[in-house]
Amino acid sequence: MKKIITDTYAIEFESGYDSLNKIIDKKKYSKIFLLVDENTENYCLNIFKDKTNLSPNLIRIKSGEENKNIHTCIKIWNTLISLNADRKSLLINLGGGVITDIGGFSANTFNRGIDFVNIPTTLLSIVDASVGGKTGVNQNGIKNKIGTFYDPKLVIVDTEYLKTLEQRQINSGYCEIFKHSLISKENSKFEYLMDCDEINFSLDIIINSINIKNNFVVEDKYEKKLRKGLNFGHTIGHAIETHFMSSDKKLLHGEAIAIGIIIESYLSKQMYGFDIVKVDKIKNHLLTIFPKVKFNSSSINNIIKVMEHDKKNKDKQVNFILLSDIGKLIFDVNVPKSTILKAFEYYSE
Repeated sequence: MKKIITDTYAIEFESGYDSLNKIIDKKKYSKIFLLVDENTENYCLNIFKDKTNLSPNLIRIKSGEENKNIHTCIKIWNTLISLNADRKSLLINLGGGVITDIGGFSANTFNRGIDFVNIPTTLLSIVDASVGGKTGVNQNGIKNKIGTFYDPKLVIVDTEYLKTLEQRQINSGYCEIFKHSLISKENSKFEYLMDCDEINFSLDIIINSINIKNNFVVEDKYEKKLRKGLNFGHTIGHAIETHFMSSDKKLLHGEAIAIGIIIESYLSKQMYGFDIVKVDKIKNHLLTIFPKVKFNSSSINNIIKVMEHDKKNKDKQVNFILLSDIGKLIFDVNVPKSTILKAFEYYSE
């Protein structure tokens, strides 16, 4: 039996559905709801039904980061109201990061909080979005600007859902696994991933990645300092993701974060002497997985402007999380614009 214990809930693997049934029996929920989008309804719902024998009330929303907003929350809340949900109701979130983020937020704010369970169906949501108790939605095109800390009752990791994914989605999730190897004090994880002939998302790698994130969360749940380390690559990466969100060339989360990791690794070299050999290895590794994206001066300036809304900022200064070496984090670093521009040049070379 594989299980990861956080401070308030369990992340379970083979035994997850048994634990879900036990929670349902113990809590005696008045109603059970299942949040899905068109993708999880089409490809994952039958897997869920086969493994749970539950027949929950379905709440359907549209997939995509552009739909992770307050308008979709209103739809979820209105559906809960119309189906007579109360404080003893349970919401199960079946899907990727959009589903677990917005589902957790909707549960936290409905009737001042109802229980929810995450069943992540993408590699990204398994190793990142569904774990850690962060919920939220985007506002005015800014990622996760509105949100809360609210823990699920349970997270069920079932790798059978990964068989439904396209390779692009797998690659996107792998980027977070790779990021965890960079911020972990276990340098061997970084070297191991670098030496793999193809991207590795075995169950052991997934469990290790979740453990790395959980260690950060347990020590600093409300992101006062240490947990900020999980945002390595995300200050620029989120801004890039936001920049492309309204275009016809949308990037998946991991695709944007891969660029952010390369650029912020170079910033780490410029600001704190992070070994350029390792920076080059990081860049070359990620560019074998993610096609290079072209940036012009106008798009770069817009991305820098978007970064001004990053949640980690203080006194209107953009704060980065950088590395002096693998596993050695430097917090709240203000980087000159000229250095950021050089980092974009490095990425584009």
